Amino acid sequence: MLAGILSETDDGCVFQYNTDYFSDESEPVSLTLPFRKEPFVSNVMFPFFDGLIPEGWLLDIAEKNWKIDARDRMGLLLACCRDCIGAVSIIDQSNKE
Repeated sequence: MLAGILSETDDGCVFQYNTDYFSDESEPVSLTLPFRKEPFVSNVMFPFFDGLIPEGWLLDIAEKNWKIDARDRMGLLLACCRDCIGAVSIIDQSNKE
């Protein structure tokens, strides 16, 4: 089920929960992103999503193979976290399959 939309703006990042995701059985994606109808706005990548990005040698491989700068956190998130460990997947909405 789609929990929400994470987007990158000129000023940083925005995360907005999908209203269909709110239910008694659903849980927030993170304690730092509790349920609310208003979007979360930050000038940097939210720590929860940034923590999904690989580190160390795996980050080095991602940077070299996909030619993504380590400072491009959204690019790394989209390239590396489609099928990451845990219950969260990151799907690029602009390239829906």
